Amino acid sequence: MPTVDARVDAYIEKSADFAKPILTHIRKLVHKACPDIQETMKWSFPHFDYKGTVCSMASFKQHCAFGFWKQSLLEQDAFPAEKTAMGSFGRIASIKDLPPDKVMIKLIHQAVELNEKGIKVAKKRTEKKELVVPKDLTSALSKNRPAKTTFEKFSPSHKKEYVMWIEEAKTEATRNKRLATTVEWLAEGKSRNWKYENC
Repeated sequence: MPTVDARVDAYIEKSADFAKPILTHIRKLVHKACPDIQETMKWSFPHFDYKGTVCSMASFKQHCAFGFWKQSLLEQDAFPAEKTAMGSFGRIASIKDLPPDKVMIKLIHQAVELNEKGIKVAKKRTEKKELVVPKDLTSALSKNRPAKTTFEKFSPSHKKEYVMWIEEAKTEATRNKRLATTVEWLAEGKSRNWKYENC
């Protein structure tokens, strides 16, 4: 007997009529492929875990979604080139929108095997861009030592908050006003969001 979660039963029951057979079918395939899989609810929709998350399913007003946690490590031929919704197969409005059962079971086996072997999806490393301080801010800070000292001691994220605030000004008058306020607050040792820090 598969290990089922009553919350998943309730989720399927509350879904739209078109979605119930789709979700029930997916659920059966997952348990058939991996009898030891565990059902759970995460982020308010059903997930299937075996030594980590394997896959999940969800229903919406007019479609369902089903996704593999480690899709990028599975055989890519089984997945559509263009997706029209979240999940591995895009919008699923009927069981016909899913790959054949054999393909689904094969993919679930692969996903389970990845978890058994402890294989993780490599995290994409994004190079940190160096913060470019606008010339007018650099110039204003050079005329106010306390403000300059505070700015230099700030973490990159605190510096970025001020830089972005100035850069996002839509008019020169607004920019100049923000520049003056920035220097004033920095001279007092304040971060850009100092008003909210002690809330």
